[in-house]
Amino acid sequence: MSLSLLPLPLCPSLFVSSKTRSILPVRTRPSSLRLRNSPCCSSASPRLSLDSSIDEVSRATLIWRAVKLPIYSVALVPLTVGAAAAYFRTSLFFAKRYFILLVSSVLVITWLNLSNDVYDFDTGADKNKKESVVNIVGSRSATQIGAIICLCLGFSGLIWAFLQASDVRFFLLVTCAIFCGYCYQCPPFRLSYQGLGEPLCFAAFGPFATTAFYFASGTGPLPLNATVLAASVLVGLTTTLILFCSHFHQIEEDLAVQKMSPLVRIGTEAGSKVVSIAIISLYVLLAVFGISKVLPAASLLLCALTAPIGKMVSDFVQENHRDKVKIFMAKYYCVRLHALFGVALASGLFLAK
Repeated sequence: MSLSLLPLPLCPSLFVSSKTRSILPVRTRPSSLRLRNSPCCSSASPRLSLDSSIDEVSRATLIWRAVKLPIYSVALVPLTVGAAAAYFRTSLFFAKRYFILLVSSVLVITWLNLSNDVYDFDTGADKNKKESVVNIVGSRSATQIGAIICLCLGFSGLIWAFLQASDVRFFLLVTCAIFCGYCYQCPPFRLSYQGLGEPLCFAAFGPFATTAFYFASGTGPLPLNATVLAASVLVGLTTTLILFCSHFHQIEEDLAVQKMSPLVRIGTEAGSKVVSIAIISLYVLLAVFGISKVLPAASLLLCALTAPIGKMVSDFVQENHRDKVKIFMAKYYCVRLHALFGVALASGLFLAK
């Protein structure tokens, strides 16, 4: 708590008369010491300056959390894996198209995050969430306008890529992915409040987005194959794990506004088991896809090297799912797994060619 908020009675020397100080000199010294360190002193107090710097650091931390920079790996991984799957098939890579798609994807994810803050603000889910962009900016309308601008700019880049790739399947799939994001949070759907956020997340970032970016990375229509479908399933799983773990620390807030996330329904104990099962399933599927030669051996080997990260995530959630403060970091550990697994998967597809 900042010193400026401490109540006045914490300055007892203000209530001691000069007569009392002369009679009881022994008490005068401690009282004066408390006075010099109390908020009742001059505004130039060094302690107040210290608190001011602490507030600035805290605000910087809130801004960092609001920006959610690590979360933007969900824009990078589907695109990179899709482009790698196309390269595995065609030996072609279009750098300009890749980077324009990357910027466009980041803008669409920014729209997703900003509009999510706007609509959670409307329902009261983010009432006590200090890192909400709406709470930091202090304006719902400004946040919503920013979100719409990001969506328009991002969609413009996607249209440019569609014209370059000349594959209508890319445009249809990426539109489906964006529509999943809209249904997740925006009225009248708000399906995340019905506990359907995770299936939507899996579909949007897995089969829809990853396959769409595969189609966008060719010079003409590319054939749909088992490799890109298998890769999209793995990407969808790691992305969904991030969303699932983001609910652990906010169950009370979600329940208060009837946001029935999976963890609200099943509790953290069962939720921690779901995380372990999901991570085991991820590596079992990887092994199946590798042994059946749906994915190249290079992808199997490189992705297998991320298993210690997967175990770390599982162990952390198992040990801390009841600790609201510690479990906040679970989603960031999931982001680490998602990014490393995605890079390993894409690298394997590139190297196998």
